[in-house]
Amino acid sequence: MFEAVLLTVITAATPLLIAAIGELVVERSGVLNLGVEGMMIMGAVVGFAVANQTGSGTLGVLAAIVAGMGMALIFGFLVLSLVTNQVATGLALTILGLGVSGMIGEAYIGVPGLRLPELYIPVLSELPFIGPVFLQQDAVVYLGFALVALVAFVLFRTRTGLILRAVGDNHGSAHALGYSVIKVRYLAVLFGGGCAGLAGAYMSLAYTPQWVENMTAGRGWIALALVVFASWLPFRVIAGAYLFGAVTVLTFHAQAQGIGVPSQLLSSLPYIATIAVLVLISANRRLTLVNTPACLGKPFVPDR
Repeated sequence: MFEAVLLTVITAATPLLIAAIGELVVERSGVLNLGVEGMMIMGAVVGFAVANQTGSGTLGVLAAIVAGMGMALIFGFLVLSLVTNQVATGLALTILGLGVSGMIGEAYIGVPGLRLPELYIPVLSELPFIGPVFLQQDAVVYLGFALVALVAFVLFRTRTGLILRAVGDNHGSAHALGYSVIKVRYLAVLFGGGCAGLAGAYMSLAYTPQWVENMTAGRGWIALALVVFASWLPFRVIAGAYLFGAVTVLTFHAQAQGIGVPSQLLSSLPYIATIAVLVLISANRRLTLVNTPACLGKPFVPDR
């Protein structure tokens, strides 16, 4: 029983983890991307459609990443090149993604989907408990942890990460030192979009291998909250993602057990938990300010 629950928690937490680590990089560069939900849902529908047409889950995942990056490129062009309002543009992109995905996915409603293959390590995968839970996952689960480690290393151990953080903390000074603020932010936004697309593909090819309209169900917003929950630190994103993943899974199990609580209330628990965490963090000024990029959400217009 516990093994099955833990397996489900891993599956539920993975898309949150991947989307959140991508958004963390975006926000570290000083850009607030509220279009994560739209990028995720586009990744989900494109990944499912390509996998269904080609018979390859790998191609589906790659196509989803490209779709997420395409949405991110639109967002980047609007907020970085045209200097539109980041909040309004992100919200518009989410609405666009939800609408376009519904149109593309209409032909795939009820169509059986492909499931990403699980990796198998001889001998080790047969170990009791450890094998089935930790060593028989699909590649995207391990990729999620690898992305967190890579982002942490790049952010705090490389010159590239130092430049990224400098752009997010003081874009004026970074520009004066000769760094291209716009270029750095474009690359960060594209990385975040690719991660959101990958997270969406995981939803339609692993979490629930089928296409359902609006299947991301607000997970993009939870990913945004996770970045704040983690105080913009990569490894804390893992704890947050698995915490919210566990809340989601426990909600499903509570419904299955027929607990005498309205199903609508149980379904809303992950989002209630998200709001509660944000309220608690906002109430503590120290937590609100720690690690927050000083230029987050502030537009940059280079001197002409």
